[in-house]
Amino acid sequence: MGSFSIWHWLIVLVIVALIFGTKKIRNIGADLGGAVKGFKEGMKDPNAKEADAAAPAEAAPAQRVASNETVDVQAKEKSSTH
Repeated sequence: MGSFSIWHWLIVLVIVALIFGTKKIRNIGADLGGAVKGFKEGMKDPNAKEADAAAPAEAAPAQRVASNETVDVQAKEKSSTH
């Protein structure tokens, strides 16, 4: 009556695969993985998501000013021929 050996678990796995089929087991695994991913995203702080989205936008101009990068642009005037 001890613990199950590897052979017991293999027999159980084969029986489950025969009953449900591998496609259905794969779908259950994908659904379970999606549920876990959704749960993890739901557990994150909603304010942290807003702060993470705003931080890169604010940091980019400060970086450009700090490194003294400039962009040369040639402006062309439109000629009005009305």
